Amino acid sequence: MRLALVHTRYQLLETVRIPIAVIGSTFFPTVSMLFFVVPFSGDDPVVATYATASMVTFAVMSTNIFQYGIGVAEDRAQPWDPYLRTLPAGAAPRFAGRIAAGLAMTLLSLIPVVLVAALATEARVSGPAFLAALGTVVLIAVPFTLMGLAIGYALPSKAATVVAQVIFFPLAVGGGLLFPPGDAPGFITAIAPYLPTRGAVELMWAAVGDFRVNPTSLVMLGVWIVVLAAVAGWAYRRDEGRRFS
Repeated sequence: MRLALVHTRYQLLETVRIPIAVIGSTFFPTVSMLFFVVPFSGDDPVVATYATASMVTFAVMSTNIFQYGIGVAEDRAQPWDPYLRTLPAGAAPRFAGRIAAGLAMTLLSLIPVVLVAALATEARVSGPAFLAALGTVVLIAVPFTLMGLAIGYALPSKAATVVAQVIFFPLAVGGGLLFPPGDAPGFITAIAPYLPTRGAVELMWAAVGDFRVNPTSLVMLGVWIVVLAAVAGWAYRRDEGRRFS
C-alpha cells in the first residue's frame, strides 16, 4: 500500500507539472457542456440532468483513454520504465498507483462539468443521487481504463496517440452520449447497446434520474470489461516478453 501511494504521488506530480495535461482533461467535456447542453437543454431540469450525466460519462471516457493510452505508451519509451520493471516490488504497486492517479484526474475533470451544470442549467440531483453518481463514475471508469492500458501497452507512442483519437469520437457518438435518452437516430439506437459507452451512460442516467437500464447494454458492458482486461493483460505480457526476455 505504501509503494502504491508513492507511485500515485509520482504520477500526479508528473501530470501537474505539465499544466496543459490537466487543462486538456477538462477542456472537451466543459466545452461540450457550454455548446451542446446549456443552449439546448438548460431550461428543462430532466433533460439538463440527463445531458450532464452524458457529459460526465464523456469526461470519464476521454480522461482515461487518453491518460492511459498515450501516457503508458510515452512512459514505455523512457529509460525510467525499464528500470522500474527490474525492481523486486513487482508491477502491482505501479498499476495501483497509476489507476489511483487516473481516478483522481477523472474526478478533477468532472469539476468544471458539474459547476457549469449547477450554475448555467436547471440540472438538479438529490444528495443520494449525487453519491450514487460518484460511485457510478468509479464503476464506468473501469472499461475505459482497461482500454487505455491495452492501447498504451500494445502500441508505440505515436501510434497510441492516433488510435486513442480515432476510437474516442466514434465511441462517444455511437454510444449515444450526444443525444438525450430515446432521441438518438435509428442507426445509433441499433448499435449503441453493443458499445461500452452506452452501458456506461445508461448507468449514469439511472443514477441521477428515473431511467431503466437496457439489459443488453449492461451485459455488453460486462463483456467489454472482460475482453478489455484480457487484451490489456496480453499487451502487458507481450511488452514485457519483447523487451525483457
